[in-house]
Formats: sequence, structure tokens, C-alpha cells
Amino acid sequence: MKLSTRSQYGVHAMLDLALAYGGGPQSLRLIAERQDVPEQYLEQLIAPLRRAGLVKSARGAAGGYELASPPESMRVGEILRTLEGPVKLTDCVSEPDACARAGVCPSRVLWERLNAAIQDVLDNTTLAELISSEPGGGPYKESIADEVIV
Repeated sequence: MKLSTRSQYGVHAMLDLALAYGGGPQSLRLIAERQDVPEQYLEQLIAPLRRAGLVKSARGAAGGYELASPPESMRVGEILRTLEGPVKLTDCVSEPDACARAGVCPSRVLWERLNAAIQDVLDNTTLAELISSEPGGGPYKESIADEVIV
């Protein structure tokens, strides 16, 4: 199982906005530069995050994007589901009718446990936790915080 660049870049953009939380909107261009993501690709990621109410936008010269709620309440699972849809390892876990063997398959219990564990980690991990997971916020926080426009 591998996360797509859509998920990876989306989480990175949200971490960038978490670091800037309370400092006003951040331009898409600057977020793209700081995260080394093509601006056009970032536009495609921000749009569904905005529609889902995870980020808000402001127009004008000082416009840009910012988190719609504090980083402490922003869960990684919600971000990934917004960008990718339901997180699932196999179809039989989320759609038992997808597999004729679902009712008798001995490995299905494993897939259900793994899926539940992944969901638990994603839904119990906040952006605030990620940016402060190392003493002093770690090198990620320092490198981004110096560049964030506040």
C-alpha cells in the first residue's frame, strides 16, 4: 500500500497552513514554493479541501488560504478522505458484496484489523501533533516557520 502524491502533498500543504495558523492567509504560490509542489497541482488539492470546509480562502492583495479550524482539531484522516475518498485496504472490508468469499475468507479478519488500525491512527493524529512531534517542533517546523508570511 502506498499513499498517492495527492495525499502526501495535501498533508504537506495543510501542515504548512498549520504552521501559519493565526497569521493570516498564505498565498498558494508561497505554499507551493515552500513545499516544492507545482502551484497548479496544489490548486487541484486546495479546491476540495476548501469545499470540505477544511481551509478557507481570502481574495485580494493579502489573500490566500488558511486553516478553517485550529491545527489541534484538524485530523489527518479527514484530510486524506477529502483528497482520496475512503481509506481502505481491500474492497471486501468496505464492500463485503464485492467478494464472493467475504463470508468465509480467513484473511478478511486481518484486513479488517489493519483497516481499523489505520483509520484509528489517521483519525487520532492532528496537524498540531505532527508539527510538534519533535522537541522544538523539529527541523520541519523551523524551516517552514522562517518562511511563513505573517
